[in-house]
Amino acid sequence: MTAHANPKKLIKGATGDWEVIIGLEIHAQVTSNSKLFSGSSAAYGGAPNTHVSLVDAAMPGMLPVINEECVRQAIRTGLGLKAKINQRSVFDRKNYFYPDLPQGYQISQYKSPIVGEGEVIVDLSPTDQIVVGIERLHLEQDAGKSLHDQHPTMSFVDLNRSGVALMEIVSKPDMRSADEAKAYVTKLRTIMRYLGTCDGNMEEGSLRADVNVSVRRPGEPFGTRCEIKNVNSIRFIGQAIEAEARRQIGELEDGRAIVQETRLFDPGKGETRSMRSKEEAHDYRYFPDPDLLPLEFDQAYVDDLAAHLPELPDGKKARFVNDYGLPAYDAGVLVAERETADYFEAAAQHGGTKRDAKAVANWINGDIAAYANSVSLSVPQTHITPAQVAGIVDLIGDGTISGKIAKDVLALIIAEEKDADPRALVEARGLKQVTDTGAIETAVDTIIAANPDKVAQAQAKPTLLGWFVGQVLKATGGKANPQAVNDILKAKLGL
Repeated sequence: MTAHANPKKLIKGATGDWEVIIGLEIHAQVTSNSKLFSGSSAAYGGAPNTHVSLVDAAMPGMLPVINEECVRQAIRTGLGLKAKINQRSVFDRKNYFYPDLPQGYQISQYKSPIVGEGEVIVDLSPTDQIVVGIERLHLEQDAGKSLHDQHPTMSFVDLNRSGVALMEIVSKPDMRSADEAKAYVTKLRTIMRYLGTCDGNMEEGSLRADVNVSVRRPGEPFGTRCEIKNVNSIRFIGQAIEAEARRQIGELEDGRAIVQETRLFDPGKGETRSMRSKEEAHDYRYFPDPDLLPLEFDQAYVDDLAAHLPELPDGKKARFVNDYGLPAYDAGVLVAERETADYFEAAAQHGGTKRDAKAVANWINGDIAAYANSVSLSVPQTHITPAQVAGIVDLIGDGTISGKIAKDVLALIIAEEKDADPRALVEARGLKQVTDTGAIETAVDTIIAANPDKVAQAQAKPTLLGWFVGQVLKATGGKANPQAVNDILKAKLGL
C-alpha cells in the first residue's frame, strides 16, 4: 500500500480529491486441445453443443479426470508471474444454479490454489513503472452460454464452452487509475502469449476481466468495493473503471453509502448498472470435490517446466537494451508482441551482420508500423520482410540513399515492388543519392546566383541556411547528399 497517493492519479470531486483503488480478476482460457476434466475439444466455435462430452453435460455417474496439460499451463503461467507454485492444491465445488452449468456447481479452487503470490512489472511510460501484486492463480471450469435471441419465447443453451479450462488470476488492489489497470491487463496478456498458455483473444472471450473498484479519500482506509463482471476489452475495462469511480464519488458526496454489489458495464451508455447483491464465499457452499483427489506434484516437475520456459518480455526487453543498445522505450514497444520482437531481431541481424539497431527499431516502430496499422495488421503480418528492412537501413548507412529517398523506397515496396530487394530497386529506379560534389556545386552556384537577397540574409542569420538546402535538394530531385549540400553551402557563403 502506498503511503502517499500520487496527486496526478487523484480524481477531483465536488468536495475534494478522491483516490480510486482497483483490483482485477482475470479469467484466461487455457491453451489446450481438450477441456479441464473431459476429452472434448476446447476449440473456439463449432456448431452449438458439438464439443460436449457426457462429463460436460453432467450425466449421472460421469466422473471428472484432470487434464495434465492444463496443470502444466497453470504452473508455467505461475512461473511467468514469478509466483509461488503450490505442490499440493485442492479442487472445490462452488455451488450455484445457472442454466448453462449442468452440474449445478462449478469445479474451482478455493482455499488451496495451484499458484500463490507473485508480481507483474508494468511500464506506464519510459520513466514510470508500477509493480502489481498477484494474490493467486487457480484453475476452474468455464460455464456454457445461454442464447436469448434465437427464439421469441425460449432460451437456448450451448454447452461448447462448458468445462473449458480457465485460469483465474487475482491481483492485489494495487492499481490507482484506469490507465494502470489497462497497462496491467496488456502486460499480463503479453506474458501469457509469450508462454503460449492463453491466446488472449478478447473478441472470442478467452480473456475476460472482473473489475473491483472502490474509492477513498487519500490516506483513508479502503472503501466498499463493487465488482463489474465480465468486461471483455481493454478499452472497456478503462471506461468501466472511470464510470464506476465517478458513480461512487457522486454517491458518497451526496451522503449515501456504497452498497457492495455486482454490476455490469454498458459500453453504449458508458455507465455501470446493478446486477445483484454481492455474494460471500459461504453463499457458494464451497467444499472439496469428492470426485477429485488433491492435485500433487514434486519440485522436479516444476523445475523441468521452468527449464523450458521461453524468454519472457522483461528479459527480452533487458537484452534488447543491453545487447542492441536500444532505449528502454523502443525495446518495450518491440517486445509487446513476441512476433514483432522476433521480426526486429531478424532485421537487425539479417545476413549475419549486426547493423544499427536503433535505425532498425525506428523503421519498424515508425513508418512500417504506420503502414501496418493502416491495413489493420501487425508488422510481422505485412508483406514487408525483415530482409527488406535490413536492406533499407544498410543503404542509408553506406550513404547510397538519404533518409528521404528511403521513404520513397519503402513506398515502392508497399505499393508496387512487393518482393523487391531494396538495393536492386534503388539501382533499377536510379534513386541513388548524388554524392558527386561537382554536380552539387553546380546546383549550389545556380541557386546562390539567382538569390542575392537571400544570400545577404543567410550571411546575417545563418539559420536561414536551411532554405538553401531545401532549394538544392529540390533542384536535384531530392537525391543530393544533404551533408554534402550543407558543407558546400557553408563554404560558398562563408558561414
